[in-house]
Amino acid sequence: MMATARVSQLRASTGGETVYELTGVGKTYARNRVRALEGISLSLERGSFSSVIGSSGCGKSTLLKIMAGLIPPSQGRVTINNQPVRGPRRDIGMMFQHATLFPWRTTIENVLLPIEIRDGKAAAKAAWGRGEKLLDLVGLGGFESVYPDELSGGMAQRAAICRMLVTQPDMILLDEPFSALDEISRDFMNMELQRICTETNATAFLVTHSIAEAVILSDRVYVLAPRPGRIAEVVEIDLPRPRTLDMITTPKFGALVERIRTRLDKGDFE
Repeated sequence: MMATARVSQLRASTGGETVYELTGVGKTYARNRVRALEGISLSLERGSFSSVIGSSGCGKSTLLKIMAGLIPPSQGRVTINNQPVRGPRRDIGMMFQHATLFPWRTTIENVLLPIEIRDGKAAAKAAWGRGEKLLDLVGLGGFESVYPDELSGGMAQRAAICRMLVTQPDMILLDEPFSALDEISRDFMNMELQRICTETNATAFLVTHSIAEAVILSDRVYVLAPRPGRIAEVVEIDLPRPRTLDMITTPKFGALVERIRTRLDKGDFE
């Protein structure tokens, strides 16, 4: 009961403040002959969790790269805290499908790597306490000096979450971060991700191929039509928080999954 109240309080504290916004974003390749994305507009509120789902090749990864500042849009505007995104930024964190921890660095050295790269070793040393707190948050307290080959897959992904959060980004982007894990570990990590985002009041945006994963984690799911990728429907997920795996068996959860699946099965949505 206390956990539910705390989540509600954190959600309410956002006040609807827009952190990240895309307006009319499009992307073309091959000298404008291939349209990957077209007319993408969305606003993400502080503390919200959103997902995008669509068939392979619909432009999900391209969208995430644009949002991360890794590639520029061909049309439209991308902003974070009303500032244009024109390249990688320290207030945008990104997590990929694999943890990609450096084997010659300890767990905490991997966590502090973004600070060391951007600001130097002295700054990374000064942030050591912050790194330890994050490791405690994800259940890795005591593993600071352990090397990656001594961590399980789930533990390595939790360390990668800490590395993403250590720069205290306003926006975190997730590219199927648990797709390489087995189903049981993936379910556990999704619940861990929910808890971490709640406790840090993070604003998150997830790319996934799993409808169930999108529904269990998100406040809002963006369904993308095939190329050129465009938003076909925005599905509000009005399940109570904190979410639990037991919700997967409820009729309401099933109805949301079926709604998204039916939309995806419509092909080009025209």
